[in-house]
Amino acid sequence: MKKIIIIVAITFCNVMFAQFREQVENQPTMHDGLVRNTVPSLVLGFINPNNFSMKHTVDLSYSAFGNQGMALGVYTNSMLYKFTDNLNISADVSLVNSPYNSFGKDFANQLNGIYLTKAELNYRPWENVTMSVQYRSYPFNSYGFSRYNRGYFYDNWLGW
Repeated sequence: MKKIIIIVAITFCNVMFAQFREQVENQPTMHDGLVRNTVPSLVLGFINPNNFSMKHTVDLSYSAFGNQGMALGVYTNSMLYKFTDNLNISADVSLVNSPYNSFGKDFANQLNGIYLTKAELNYRPWENVTMSVQYRSYPFNSYGFSRYNRGYFYDNWLGW
């Protein structure tokens, strides 16, 4: 009797996990959920996602002087949209947070927030002529590199 129960149990277990072949072929994969195979369409009718790029930067610092100290974290999202080969627009949006400082909560509240640190429109009518209109606003004094905190090798047309 025990042998019959064991044989029946093994048979039912095998039957329970059986599948038809066409069911296995039509199951969605993780790749299908993450990657869209369609050609990107225009957003709002005129924005091409292929011409849009983003760069993310995180800067963490701590400064100590005298009996005072301040920790500062800055997340910056740099966005660039290329309308044509000779016209682009870019913007830097920064999230600033001072989780610790010895100057008091009011000082931290003055620094903390979201800032539009840079917005610029670049136009290159000819190869050696570039026109740029920029807006810059920093919440604190920034001692960055030359070329407007972009490093020596930054080019407005090549992006990053």
